[in-house]
Amino acid sequence: MSAQHSTTSPGPRSRLRRLPQRGSHETAAIHAILDAGFLAHIGFQVNGQPFVIPTLYGREQNTLFLHGSAASRMLDTLEGGAPACVNVVLVDGLVLARSAFHHSMNYRSVVAFGEARKIAAPERKVEALRVISEHLLAGRWADVRPPSPQELKATAVIEFTIAEASAKVRSGPPMDDEEDYSWPVWAGVLPLALAPQPPVPDPRLAPGIAPPRYALAFRRRT
Repeated sequence: MSAQHSTTSPGPRSRLRRLPQRGSHETAAIHAILDAGFLAHIGFQVNGQPFVIPTLYGREQNTLFLHGSAASRMLDTLEGGAPACVNVVLVDGLVLARSAFHHSMNYRSVVAFGEARKIAAPERKVEALRVISEHLLAGRWADVRPPSPQELKATAVIEFTIAEASAKVRSGPPMDDEEDYSWPVWAGVLPLALAPQPPVPDPRLAPGIAPPRYALAFRRRT
């Protein structure tokens, strides 16, 4: 079975229970949502206490790369193969129904479970950082100065291998109770989109350097 149509085997953590018709365990659907986002929330435990931390990420195959300060409590906890949960949510619109109960949100989301391990080899760390950079803004890595040995030492990079995951999507108009369709109030969807604005130059930018083409042409992946 090709990766395009393969599915992950749902475990007890990722099995869809509520509104399973909105969900999928198909690898292509999960990867598409991960590729459209760039901010994840990582759930983990420290001494039995739960924490959720937002962080940027990049994807390569079935692995997510996360990075932060070498002094980060999250990365220090996750570095040895600790179990973790990654959640990515993209909000596409507010769904305004005729009743308060049926108001909703159009969204795409992924919940993934697996283990996270610290990347120690400098060459592998640099490659993981490149994946994160290119995930955020393709083309940027080739332009910037690469990390110095001191910067690599101060940076922790984690690879999170997805063991099981599920995607869930809600789209379309509100689903009101039949008797409410005659209620005299506007109903529908208020679309929301993350859109880039014109680049703002650094005050100390040297004269004659124009914004790169990839910044001017940036669009959120859909």
